[in-house]
Formats: sequence, structure tokens, C-alpha cells
Amino acid sequence: MANKGNSFILGIAGGVVGCGIVLGGVGLFNHFESEKGHSTSDKETKTSEVNYDVNTDVTKVVEKVQGAVVSVINLQKAQSKDDMSSLFGSLFGQQEEQQPEQDKNSDKELQEASEGSGVIYKKDNGEAYIVTNNHVVDGSDALQVVLNNGHKVKAKLVGKDEYSDLAVLKINAKDVTTVATFGNSNKIKVGEPAIAIGSPLGSDYANTVTEGIISAKNRTITTKSENGGTVSINAIQTDAAINPGNSGGPLINMAGQVIGINSIKISNSDSMTSVEGMGFAIPSNDVVSIINKLEKDGKVERPALGVTMLDLSYVSPEQQKEILKVPESVQEGVVVSSVQPNSPAEKAGLKAYDVIVKVGNHDVKNTTDLQSTLYKYEIGDTIPVTFYRQDKKETVKVKLTMSNAKLKQSTLREQNSHR
Repeated sequence: MANKGNSFILGIAGGVVGCGIVLGGVGLFNHFESEKGHSTSDKETKTSEVNYDVNTDVTKVVEKVQGAVVSVINLQKAQSKDDMSSLFGSLFGQQEEQQPEQDKNSDKELQEASEGSGVIYKKDNGEAYIVTNNHVVDGSDALQVVLNNGHKVKAKLVGKDEYSDLAVLKINAKDVTTVATFGNSNKIKVGEPAIAIGSPLGSDYANTVTEGIISAKNRTITTKSENGGTVSINAIQTDAAINPGNSGGPLINMAGQVIGINSIKISNSDSMTSVEGMGFAIPSNDVVSIINKLEKDGKVERPALGVTMLDLSYVSPEQQKEILKVPESVQEGVVVSSVQPNSPAEKAGLKAYDVIVKVGNHDVKNTTDLQSTLYKYEIGDTIPVTFYRQDKKETVKVKLTMSNAKLKQSTLREQNSHR
């Protein structure tokens, strides 16, 4: 009780002293005004003449990079009346009505389908290059870029890669004044500050700045694109606010360098629990590797093994024992379901029911591990693949002679030859 009484007294004393200071200040102000012959009662409220110059590390970083951040607009053809009548006519056996030519043309006008962000990273021969996400530009019939000054320009797609969720655009560099630089994402530390810049909810909120920290490194994020393709990112996790429209914008360190391209956020867990502060960016070292290939070839050619596969965890213990016959100690890996003829896997001697546990020096726990590890190699490389064939552990050398595209072509030829 004594402690509480003392606290109360201290609180009152503090209030009294504070009140004295405030009242004293007012008294001095009134005295000063009365000497000038003015009364405060007939004066309008005005802002103070004292200016506070805010110049922090964050403001310096933003000023350095903000001019290179753009909004990316995905334009797509509107669904025309002709298309709809043709669709329903074919479904219900109705004849198409002839539409006036003017209506047909107006129906084909481009409309904004979605918006995202991007960052200018290079100027060369009168053109400026922008990196953004593949899902920002996917399905576009045309692209536009809104510069930091609000000027809207046409953009050309240089190349895109679904697996890494990256794309490169180029525009006329006439109005480009700022180019961002990439930092080394391998050097970032958990807990260091991070700044995200982009256009959440579209260009109406262009160049929105949010600040947070690096929450984690090397998060494996695997999702499906709208086309059903696999998207796999070895991501930087941050709690800087990232919202729809931030996709493709930069994540920046305190040196004003781009250390990642913002790509994904988690808003709900698998159990539908609401989540805040879980955004993910593609590390800059991975970005640079991909965009160099996109600039050169417009696509990324990745090696193919030539197998269909299944996580070992999906196979029941009974099937593992009776069909695969692997040791009970083998709890993780990838089961080879089938091997494509003339593929690198077949030439190396892999067979159905083999259980792959390592590629190169990397342990393979599931199909995502196998794919992401395989894609670290180039076409033409020879890699060791370790697997179990029943209870025997073996390693073979696989020469990666085929790309995914060539493997698909080979599969189609093989299917056609059997028709």
C-alpha cells in the first residue's frame, strides 16, 4: 500500500510541475503579445515557423531508388459479344447473329486486366530494362509502364520464366532518370532493415513505401501458376507490408540496393488462420542469373531428367515394404514412377520403383527438392544421382543432355509413333 501511495504522489507531483511549465509558457507568451499591443483572442491559428528537416537513412534510401520503381499494367482483350454468342451458339446449337463491324472492333479494345510493380535496372542503347514478376505480365496482349513521374509508356516483353516467376520488359529510356542496382543477397542478415516499394492495389497508390526487417532467408515457397505450372522460389521472408500490386517491386537494403523482387505473401494458413507480416521476395542473386538469360534468349532452358515421380511419403508403409522393398531407415525420397525412353535417366540406368535420395551433394526429400536441385545445373552437366533399388544403395552419373522443351517434343513424337 505504501508503494502505491508513493506512486500516486509522484504522479500528482509530475502533473503539477508539468502544469506549471505549460501555464508559465502561456503567461510569457501573453506578456510578449501584450507588449506588442495584440490579443491572442483575435488571432487566427497558424502553423509554426519552425521547420524540422527530416533526413534519415530510410529517406535517403527511398530517394535513391524510388525513381526506378514503376507500375506495370497488364492489358488484355475484352471478351467480345461475338466470342460470347459464338460460345453459347456452339453450346446450344444456335446460329450466330451478324454483328455490325463497328461493334466488333469496339469489343476488341484492350482493357486493364491487372497491375503490378517493377524496377528499372539497366539502360542500354536508348532502352531501359525492367524486372517484374511473370504473374504480373502473364496472359497480356499488351503492356504499359507508369514511370515515377506519372508518364505512361508502352512496354515490350523481352522474356519470362514461369518457374522462377520473373519477367523482363523494356521501354524507351528517354524519360528514365534513375536506375537501381542489385546487392548481394547472400550477404543479408536476419533482422536487418528492409524496405519495399511498389504499387499496392495498383498505380493509384504507386511508389508506396513500407519498412520492416529480413525475417528469414532460404524459405522454399512452391505454388502453382494460373496455368497449372510449378512456381518455386528460394525466398527471402520479410515483414515489410506487401500487398496485391506490390508484386514485381523491389525489396531494398539500407545501402539503397535491390536485394529481392517481391513476389508472394501469405494471408491465410492451411487452417485458414489469418496471417500478417509474411511476405516473400526472390533473392537478387537468383534474379540476376535469370534476367541475364531472359535478355539473351527470352526464356530459361532447364535440364530434364526424364522421369515421372512421386514423394516417398505418399507411399504406404505396406507398399514400401512389399513393392519398393527399401530399408525401413529410408523415410524420405522420390519414387520413380516411370522413365521416358531415350531420356538422360534411361541412359544412366534409372528404372521404375527406384527411390532417389540425393542429387549431386544435395539430399532429396521430395519432388520439390529434386526439381529445385536439378534446376541449379545447366544442360550438358553430368551429375551423380544416388538412389535405392530395393535394399541396395547405388549412384549413377547422369548426363543432362535434354531441356524440358526437347523432352516434351520427344514425348509427343513417341506418342505419335504408337498411334
